[in-house]
Amino acid sequence: MHQQNEAPKDLKECPRQLKQKLVKQSQLIRIEEVSSITTLAKSSINLWVAQGRFIPPITLSPTVKVWRLQDVCDWIDSQQGNQ
Repeated sequence: MHQQNEAPKDLKECPRQLKQKLVKQSQLIRIEEVSSITTLAKSSINLWVAQGRFIPPITLSPTVKVWRLQDVCDWIDSQQGNQ
């Protein structure tokens, strides 16, 4: 049995993995990285966003648009299921 202030053993052993998972879920990436990850051209990404075929970006300012890395990874996974 664990002492009151002691974390379970499995949580103590994986703080690095947990941190990496949290960073991945919240990391914001620009279109260049989205293009690299998906192998789609930037023009195709913009076209597909306009057509509703790709996830829309988060607009941080009139000239800065970003995507959540986890959203892009989820979109890729969903596309693999459609083949």
